[in-house]
Amino acid sequence: MEQPGAGESGAGESAAGTGAGALGLTPVPAVPAKPTWAPVVPPAVAALPVASGPAGLPAGPAPVTPVTPAAPVTASAPVSFEPLFRQAPALNWVGPDDRWTRAWGVPAAVEPPPALEPVGAAAPVAEPPGAEDLVLVRACLAAVAPDADRAMAHFHALMFLRHPELRAMFPAAMDEQRTRLFQALRLCAARAGDPAELRAYLGPLGRRHRKYGALTRHYASVADCLVAALARYGGSGWDGRTEAAWRRLLALVSRLMVEGAEEEARSAPPWWQAEVVEHRQATRDVAVLTLRPDQAYPFRAGQWAAVETPWWPRVWRPYSFGSAPRPDGLLTLHVKAVQAGWVSNALVHRARPGDVLRLGAAEGAMTVDHAAGRDLLCLGGGTGIGPVAALVEEVAERGAAGRRVEVFYGARRAAELYRLEELRELADRHSWLTVRAVVSEPAGAPAGALVGDLPEVAARYAPWHGFAAYLSGPEAMVRAASAVLRRCGVPDGSVRHDLAAREEERG
Repeated sequence: MEQPGAGESGAGESAAGTGAGALGLTPVPAVPAKPTWAPVVPPAVAALPVASGPAGLPAGPAPVTPVTPAAPVTASAPVSFEPLFRQAPALNWVGPDDRWTRAWGVPAAVEPPPALEPVGAAAPVAEPPGAEDLVLVRACLAAVAPDADRAMAHFHALMFLRHPELRAMFPAAMDEQRTRLFQALRLCAARAGDPAELRAYLGPLGRRHRKYGALTRHYASVADCLVAALARYGGSGWDGRTEAAWRRLLALVSRLMVEGAEEEARSAPPWWQAEVVEHRQATRDVAVLTLRPDQAYPFRAGQWAAVETPWWPRVWRPYSFGSAPRPDGLLTLHVKAVQAGWVSNALVHRARPGDVLRLGAAEGAMTVDHAAGRDLLCLGGGTGIGPVAALVEEVAERGAAGRRVEVFYGARRAAELYRLEELRELADRHSWLTVRAVVSEPAGAPAGALVGDLPEVAARYAPWHGFAAYLSGPEAMVRAASAVLRRCGVPDGSVRHDLAAREEERG
């Protein structure tokens, strides 16, 4: 539930991923450790030629001839997930003898390969916390709050001392973990009275834990350490009833997280390996990366995925896909290097073709409902133009069906509008698409560009009644645009962005 790594702010990047086993929970009977599933494999991806390179890595992209997709693989022909790049140099593998485990002195035999241990059909269900339990839990959190940082530090110390094998699932820097963990505990306590709301929060969290190699049995170990830390800092109000209340809450949290992980494990691996096949420097601080995943990677235009690099193990950051799904199966990411951004700077300034990244499953609801046929208003700031352009590509591929698509592409300076010509060429071919460039600094503005802040410029063309709005870019821009567009006739339910989802990834 807590997040590994410090947050990185700025367009196109925010902290992502949850540290494995952040909340302690009851163990559940294990099942065979290697789940199988049947991913949809486009022939163009399955037949990608791979040239041999050093240390078993593909040397680079080879020509690919687009092939008409065939029928999906059915459940009757399961395909086991076997990463192509397991022997890649510096690969961040969570499992026996991985380099983090060795660095912390944990014997290779202690930690088995990452695999889900789903809930069995006959698994006992613990008694859920009652109203009195939640009163005790919340009172405990209020007592701990003044010393929350020390309490969470004590929890991590206990966990790593008693269960050193878990240390390999976390990044080296733990400075932000304490605040995020305590916030997560408060969220669980606040939502525990509404089972549906708690499930909606914890299901995705359990799925995200999979990419850290979290196993069901880890939850009970972590729970004991968490209860011990709360007992130490819970003050005079801590007693047997409070401990029992916490254990019932953590058992419920455990079950919901494991159920979420189990559901996803039926159809997807915990992560995908992806080779960088092209690295293009779009501007001084922005890079466009083209990736080749080791197997078919399902996603929709407008979605994003958490990314881990070899240079910052256990530190995941979310990036939106910069194009719609392609026949050749390649993926595109647009990354801006932000100040003190560990992952973003590594991807922009260090990554090169042949490097191997790791991707979590695609997430996000900023997708187009093509059946509804509503007109679209899209605001993309900086690298936020990536998912906006992907949405436009998807509409072009599926057909506009009479809808209008209005795109406002904003940046501080004209040089940062690195996708403007591409979008204008697309608008020249499709009468339903309008693209407007917006810059906040007028010097050197391109022909036809509008000057001002992106949300306010979009408001000049109001009203936007009947439009569905899609917003992507820096957090401040997205929040400002949400407020402005509501004043311009776009109802709350028609404004789509992923700030809330990314914030849940953060903690």
